[in-house]
Amino acid sequence: MDGSDSKTEVSQELTDGFHLIIDALKLNGINNVYHVPGIPVTDLGRMMQAEGMRVISFRHESNAGNAAAIAGYLTRKPGVCLTVSAPGFLNGLVSLAHATTNCWPMILISGSSEREIVDLQKGDYEEMDQLAVAKPLCKAAYRILHAEDIGVGIARAIRAAVSGRPGGVYLDIPASLLGQVMDAETGARSLIKVVDPSPAQIPAPQAVDRALDVLKGAERPLLILGKGAAYAQCDAIVRQFVERTGAPYIAMSMAKGLLPDDHPQYAGAARSLVLKESDCVMLIGARLNWLLSHGQGKQWGERFTKRFIHVDIDPKEMDSNQPISAPLVGDIESTLSLMLAKMSNWAPPPSEWTEAVNAKRAANVERMAPKLANNNVPMDFHGALGRLKRVFADHPDAILVNEGANTLDFARSIIDMAKPRKRLDVGTWGVMGIGMGTAIAATVETGHPVVAVEGDSAFGFSGMEVETICRYGLPVCVVVFNNSGIYRGTDADPTGRDPGTTVFVRESRYDLMMQAFGGEGITARSPDDLERAVRDAIASGKPTLVNAIIDPEAGTESGRIGNLNPQSAVNRQ
Repeated sequence: MDGSDSKTEVSQELTDGFHLIIDALKLNGINNVYHVPGIPVTDLGRMMQAEGMRVISFRHESNAGNAAAIAGYLTRKPGVCLTVSAPGFLNGLVSLAHATTNCWPMILISGSSEREIVDLQKGDYEEMDQLAVAKPLCKAAYRILHAEDIGVGIARAIRAAVSGRPGGVYLDIPASLLGQVMDAETGARSLIKVVDPSPAQIPAPQAVDRALDVLKGAERPLLILGKGAAYAQCDAIVRQFVERTGAPYIAMSMAKGLLPDDHPQYAGAARSLVLKESDCVMLIGARLNWLLSHGQGKQWGERFTKRFIHVDIDPKEMDSNQPISAPLVGDIESTLSLMLAKMSNWAPPPSEWTEAVNAKRAANVERMAPKLANNNVPMDFHGALGRLKRVFADHPDAILVNEGANTLDFARSIIDMAKPRKRLDVGTWGVMGIGMGTAIAATVETGHPVVAVEGDSAFGFSGMEVETICRYGLPVCVVVFNNSGIYRGTDADPTGRDPGTTVFVRESRYDLMMQAFGGEGITARSPDDLERAVRDAIASGKPTLVNAIIDPEAGTESGRIGNLNPQSAVNRQ
């Protein structure tokens, strides 16, 4: 002792809720966030950017959420959407439910009011019990109240989002959590790096044998690839399995390109034949929901009793619409690998079946060719999409984002895909408005150029995000199929008072929207003009919008799902 009674001050490094959230996400390899700034998460977005994360700020939370949802699909890691409380949370919740329905991993992080105020309903700023609202619409929902629990909360959200059947997770962040302070070393120890968040699920050996027996006994087998097979990212195994079976296959829209659409076994152009005439259908990452008419009805024919083999990670999916003769509960990579190991001497289907499919496909392709080659002015859907088909054939790495009614329905059968996960669209719900959010995330996550082919109605849901595309200088070409209305631009109000309910301003100048924010805006009136403009946009890498003027008479009611539109039995005219 030197006799001094002074005390040495020891400085202690501190951290807070802001930085613990950032550190927890980065520790788990999540570096991109899709965001709308505002109270109470404005500074969190700023700090994320300062810490090296890429933060893409949107004009509306639904679009940010759609970006996060498709990011999860493309990367197999949870896409993260960060929103403000109450109204912003509700806007993002639509996208979270969309992600859950489509089985894509996503985490919606929303600021919220303090619990003691919400629970007594004292009337806080944007007061809402957000956790309770979110729970029915997502796979899991958690609230973090203490800074020391941030590591656990984010780890649980990640694991819930990606394990088993993936889906959306809500993470509630009360404003006071962000400012909570704790010792930095203790905080670092509280973080969790999630190990094996999506473990393989192996089907039972007897289930594999049963499925092989059913498939081997088929005279007219058919394989259906769904977007779950694309999400699995075991592309080589899927291709090997399809080719080993020798069976015709069709691909649901977002599974196109798992094998190139010009593959000799691809039966997309003979879809009606194979659905009706097949006697055994194997579903790989696809569900027998409305998109496949629930496996019944005229589309599936009535001459034959079909047997179904179904690969799905969720046992509850089995028998949901039709009896499944051979359920295979497991992940796609493990399941197909086990099947392949037992198929060394596999015999192809009878030649009568494959030759009939090939003949039907060739006849339909030949019949469609003149329609796709037309150069009509004003354009119809076939002529316009026929030119875009050529563009994508020459740019196989470009990503197609597609939504609308006729624009979607015609495009998915006309534009071929050569590589997996290059076609992104409205998914299981058929949601309009996914376009710009999906396009932005697709190029952010992959670095590849994007062509977003939009119906004019669908574009209206997210069109303001062209400013976001310009602000970040993204290589996105938006093509608006402008037929001046929903389905068709020809309806009229019988009273003569207003425009028809499905009619827009004729030949709206969507191209000027992109020009207003510094991008390229072009109007195309012929298929040749359209092809030239899109090729130039891809080559330039600049934000571009092509306003493609389509004949208002060209569309059909509800695209190809007009049967879902109820018709009145009463005529009051």
